[in-house]
Parts: sequence; C-alpha cells; structure tokens
Amino acid sequence: MEHTSLLERVLRGIALTLVVIFFMFPIVWIFMMSFQTNETILRIPPQLVFKPTLANYTALITGKLTTAAGTLDIAFMRNLWNSVFLSVTSVAVALLLGVPAAYAFARHKFRGSEDIAFTLLSFRFAPALLVLLPLTLYFQKLGLANTYIGLIWVYQLICLPLILWIVRGYFEDIPADIEYAYRIAGHSWFATFRKIALPLAGPGIAAAGLLAFIFAWNNFVFALVLASADKQPVTVGALAFITSSGIQYGQISAAIVLSITPTLALALYAQRYLVEGLSLGAVKG
Repeated sequence: MEHTSLLERVLRGIALTLVVIFFMFPIVWIFMMSFQTNETILRIPPQLVFKPTLANYTALITGKLTTAAGTLDIAFMRNLWNSVFLSVTSVAVALLLGVPAAYAFARHKFRGSEDIAFTLLSFRFAPALLVLLPLTLYFQKLGLANTYIGLIWVYQLICLPLILWIVRGYFEDIPADIEYAYRIAGHSWFATFRKIALPLAGPGIAAAGLLAFIFAWNNFVFALVLASADKQPVTVGALAFITSSGIQYGQISAAIVLSITPTLALALYAQRYLVEGLSLGAVKG
C-alpha cells in the first residue's frame, strides 16, 4: 500500500487550492460585481469591501435600466426565456434524430455510411459565417426568418453532429453479442434498441445532450442575424447593456450570473444520471 508523507499531502493540498482559486476567481469576481454599482466597479484600486446593492438584478427583472442618459427598456428576462426554450427544444430534437441515427451508423454498416457520417460532422466544423448568408436568403424565402422554428432548425447544425458522433462511439463500445442474444430471445430490433442499447449508452447520451445544450446556449451569430429582439437569446440580449452613456458593468455581471445559472443547474442535475447510466452499463455478478 502506497503511503505519502505529510509534506507531500500538504504540497498537493496547496497545489489543488491554487488551481481552484485560479479557475474560480473570475466567477467569484463577476458575482461580486453583480452587487456593485458602476462607480464602485471602476474604482481604482478595486475594493473587496463594499456596500452591496440589488439594483442590477432589479433592473434585469423589471426591464427598466436607469443610466445617465435616462431610463431604457430592456427585455433580458424574455431573452433568458428564449435561450431556455431554444436550447431545450433544439437538444430534444437533436436527441430524437441523432440517437437513432448514431445507433444505425454504429450497428448497420452500409456503403457510404462513413462518408455520410463525416459529412454531418463537417457541418459542426464549418464556420457560422460561411453558411449565414445563404441561410438568411433561404429563410427569408421560406418565411422562417425571425421564427422559433427557424432558429431551432439552424441550431441542429450545432447539436446534431455533436450528439451523433459522441453517441455513436458509445454504441460501438457496447458488445453486439448482448443485443444479438436479446434478439434471439424473440424481441424486435426496436425493443432491443430501447431496452438494451439505450440504457447501456446512457452516459454518452447524457454527456452529448449536456454538451449540445451548452453549445446551443452559447450561440451568438445565428440568433443575431436570423432573429429580431423578441426572439433573440440572452447572448444577443446582453448587447443592450452597451448604452450611449457607457457600458453597464454591474448589469452585465448580474446578467452573466443569471445566464449561467440554468447551465450550472443542468450540469449538477445531469451528473446524477451520468453516474446512474454508468451503473446500468456495468457488468454485475
């Protein structure tokens, strides 16, 4: 049994503490800024002790932003709802289409399957600006510009290739003999897919869904061009805090705190199902 000395444990603890501080400091600093006014934030040197205020969060919730130039109407809460709706719906559609497709690519090798799979993956590699102009023209002709359906459709360029390739790898790691044995027992391929393949690939599906949600949530370019203010997500809505009287750092910080809360909550919630999926895929006995 390997034993570590007291000095090694102390040095390891110090190193881990420094790493945590390094990565958590920006988040902690933004959280502190969300309770400060612009005057306090821009003060030099910065002050760790200050009088907190809820004015930034009040402005976001009420939609009234008070600046030196006057009171502005902002739709941050609607933008936040748009982000939740677009990301959740886009990931749900991508899972509905991508998981069966990933299973088909993993289990049924056919001519041109690798070329088709790589073509789908290339959509993820393509820069957004490369497809933005033709998409804008097509959406205007089809009547999909400035619609939730159009944004959910274009978000599949982000979510679907990611889910397809991650889940495909998990399906390929599952021994095919387990599914063959279940099929020999008289069950259909759909029952095999639903009761055998899906539970065993649960960790991959959960991880792919979480990553796709984060990428969809952080998207900026598509929503900026293809949607108006009432359909735009929070990433685009944050531009409202750059006003003629200056940048509202306090409101931006509060907006960041509110915008990362759903993704953080989802990550903590999905972690439980990741562990559960791993236990379902384990060999027992």
